[in-house]
Amino acid sequence: MASQIRVGVGVDVHPYDPARPCAVAGLSWPGEPGLSGHSDGDVVAHAACDALLSAAGMGDVGSQFGTSDPRWAGAAGVTLLAETARRLRAAGYLPGNVAVQLIGAAPRVGARRLDAQAVLSAAAGVPVTLAATTTDGLGLTGRGEGLAAIATALVTAGTTDTDAAQPVTG
Repeated sequence: MASQIRVGVGVDVHPYDPARPCAVAGLSWPGEPGLSGHSDGDVVAHAACDALLSAAGMGDVGSQFGTSDPRWAGAAGVTLLAETARRLRAAGYLPGNVAVQLIGAAPRVGARRLDAQAVLSAAAGVPVTLAATTTDGLGLTGRGEGLAAIATALVTAGTTDTDAAQPVTG
């Protein structure tokens, strides 16, 4: 099969749950409210998973790590991201990169952006970049009800890790 570049988009939204620890972008955020969810609620990691899965045509986080499967209850978002990347590679897709935009007022990721990118990139096995924005008081993120993230991922179909360095032609 000839190499084919594919792009996917992922979105994830979780409400705050102050009773849970805060895990966002693969990092722990002491003093910040956690997020509800079957796993750790890490919207950044989950959106990255959804974008990779979308690009490969392999569904979404819910179809791969559903709430009916107790193995993923409480799982770290970076664990899901690493497993997503593994499943893509096993299916013949080579992740290229992921860009994620976190939407919300807290936690403020600026000072820890490079740490978050390193953790996410290690889990995915490819560069993951992170940006953040607020909605200036609008919507659920602006009212402080939760966080959202949007991600875009690039994957190459029909390649292996060894031929990924070859230029894509045709």
